[in-house]
Amino acid sequence: MAKYLFVYHGGSSPQTPDEVSGVMRAWSDWFASMGAAVADPGNPVGLSTTVNSDGSITHNGGSNPASGYSLIEAASLDAVIEHARKCPILAAGGSIELAEVIEM
Repeated sequence: MAKYLFVYHGGSSPQTPDEVSGVMRAWSDWFASMGAAVADPGNPVGLSTTVNSDGSITHNGGSNPASGYSLIEAASLDAVIEHARKCPILAAGGSIELAEVIEM
């Protein structure tokens, strides 16, 4: 099985305690639906800092900042895309960048 990095981008933030609870439940249910395929559920991330090729620093997260990550195992890109299509971040207006992890 290959491992795939899921990099989450965007998505709205819940505003009330009930919304937070619902979002957390949706994520928990989604991870549970994938079972052992979840190698690392990951975490949300704060605003990133970028070191550019000229050595300059950008502190704003760039044009499409990451909002979190996970590591998911799947037999193929098509299989991992099916997992991604069910992710709660899509319902919140976000997106997911997928990349196969290359074992070294």
